[in-house]
Formats: sequence, structure tokens, C-alpha cells
Amino acid sequence: MRDYIKIARFDHWIKQLFILPGVLLAASMTPSGGRTALLPLALLLGLLATSAAASANYCINEWLDAEFDKYHPIKKHRPFVTKKLSAAIVLVEYAIFAAASIGLALLINTAVVTAIALLLVMGILYNVRPIRTKDLPYVDVLSESINNAIRLAIGWFCVTGAYYPPISVVLGYWMGGAFLMAAKRFAEYRMIGDPEQAGLYRRSFRFYNQTRLLLSALFYGFLSVFFIGVFLVKYKIELIIAIPPICGLFCYYFSLCFKADSVAQKPEKLYKEKGLLLFCLFVVIVFVVSYYIHIPALDMFLQTELVKLAQ
Repeated sequence: MRDYIKIARFDHWIKQLFILPGVLLAASMTPSGGRTALLPLALLLGLLATSAAASANYCINEWLDAEFDKYHPIKKHRPFVTKKLSAAIVLVEYAIFAAASIGLALLINTAVVTAIALLLVMGILYNVRPIRTKDLPYVDVLSESINNAIRLAIGWFCVTGAYYPPISVVLGYWMGGAFLMAAKRFAEYRMIGDPEQAGLYRRSFRFYNQTRLLLSALFYGFLSVFFIGVFLVKYKIELIIAIPPICGLFCYYFSLCFKADSVAQKPEKLYKEKGLLLFCLFVVIVFVVSYYIHIPALDMFLQTELVKLAQ
């Protein structure tokens, strides 16, 4: 049973903390009358529901990826590659986690249920033939990273089921996730070091190369900053001060991809990268400070009329 427990990847549950920005956004932007009455309980249930849905997706991921993981230097040691596990038990395990995620979401509101269901659907589209989006170049990154946007929505809907989150911040979060995923692909491709073996492990690698992965990561990063900038300017102009630190954070993270055995390949281990955590803390501080101050000079960015030259 240890192997069946292992494929649920409980050590990856830390990724579900990506719902917290959605919680903070909803708590700061929505009127108090439209918020969930027992927010701490709703947040706990939301974290558990999201984690259970993620484990359901991990189960079918390890099962259906076994024929490809044997070509990966590290993943070739996974239980489904090295041992003969029962597909029937995995399907039961998947059903238990999926049912638990929906059941927990039902205790919050219908909006969270919809988001959790979408998370499960994306797991099927990503892993299961005949669609299996993880085999398609660029679609693999976009279909996997949309889970970040879904997590943001789950955090938001834990606070309120009466309002939708701003589309600009949802798109920014999605593209930010796409940047992280493309950077992970780049680090993974470099680590394997053999294009032929990389193509056997992941079919999309038959199209990718280091240049294409680098350019795609930059493209997603640019889009993320653009959409986040739209959101910040629209809702509070002082928040635009956070844009340079955000750009710096993207660059710092990207630099990690060039390290040997890069932590970018294992996002669940990012908490071990102390420099990155300190940089994230700095960005958060800039956000908080700029949220509570008013700088009249920044209003010039909101002007829609041209300023005449002095005659």
C-alpha cells in the first residue's frame, strides 16, 4: 500500500498554497456583506478539496505516464515503472480522491464545486488519451498551467460566492503559471541532455528545443506582467510600483533554471530556495506598502488627454 499512497504525492500538497493570493484578493476587494461567514473553515475546506483533486490527478498521471517515465533519469524509479501495480486499485484511489474533493467543495459553495470539477476535468484532458494535451507542444504548458488560475479562483470563491474575480488577474495568474511550467520544461530538457531520449520521455520534446522553450517562457512572462499591470492600474495606480520587483522576481526564478539539478524542475521544493523566498517576501512588502499609500503624482498615468507644450 505504500506505493499506492506514494503516487498520491502528498508532499506536493504545498502547491495548493497558490490559492492564497485569491483569498487575499477577494478579502480586500469584495464588500463584507458578500463574503463567506466562516472564512477560516471555508479556507481549510478549500485547501483540502484542492489537495484531494490534485492527488486524484497525480494518481492517473503516474499510472498513464509509466511507459514514458522509464526514459527519465529520475522518474524511472517511480513505483509504476519499477513494479507491477494494479490499475484497478489506482482507479479506485482516483475515485476516492475525486469524490472527496467534490464533497468538501460542496460544504463551501457551488462556485468552488465548479472550480474543483474543472480541476479534475483538466487532469483528464492532460493525461488521458485520445486528447492527452501533455503531448502537444505549447498546449501542454497552457493546459497544465491553467490549474494555477483555477486555484486562484478557488481561493477567491472560498471568500465569496457572489462575485467573479477580475479577468485581468486571472489571466495574469494563468500566464505566470505558464512561465513557471515552461521554465520547468526548459530545466528538464537541459537536465536530460539528449534530444532523442527527451522525445521518448515526453512527446512534446520532439518539437521543443532549448531556444523554443526559452522564448516561450519569455512570452508567457511578458503576458503575465502585462495582465497583472492592467489589473494594478485599473484598481489602484500605486500598486504599479510593484511591477519592477515582479519583473525582477521572474528574472530571479528564470536564473534557477540554469543550475544543475535545478529546483525549477520540482516546484514543490521551492521552499528550500531561500533567496527566492526572500525575494517573494520583498515583493509582498512592496504590494502591501503601495496598497496603503497614495501618491498623487502617479495620477498622470491615468490621464487620457494630451498635455500641451508651453508656447
